[in-house]
Amino acid sequence: MQKHLYITLGALCVALGALGVVVPGLPTTPLLLAASWLFYHSSPRLQEWLLASRLGVYIRTYHEQGGMRPRTKVWVVVLMSTMVACSIHFFIANGVVDWVVAAAGLVGCLVVIFKVPNAKR
Repeated sequence: MQKHLYITLGALCVALGALGVVVPGLPTTPLLLAASWLFYHSSPRLQEWLLASRLGVYIRTYHEQGGMRPRTKVWVVVLMSTMVACSIHFFIANGVVDWVVAAAGLVGCLVVIFKVPNAKR
């Protein structure tokens, strides 16, 4: 039972992590790290698949370097800010939702800047 629950949660984390590549404020790396942990404890075959996939680069880089490179953090913050601004300007017509999206984007940027560790050389 626990094995099936971990596989299901791992698949959900992979799906949300993949979505996080293009959706601002949805963290890719933490979700993929969670999926990796869940697959490690339930299905080594799925963990190997995840690490070998295109999304696996996020996990491998994080593990090998101990975090994100500062240059990558800058790009992530710039892309998140751009996507949030585009979302607010082009797709959202409600003023309250604008503020919610802006706040979520700000929180996401602050997490990347202050909580995600810097890679060690």
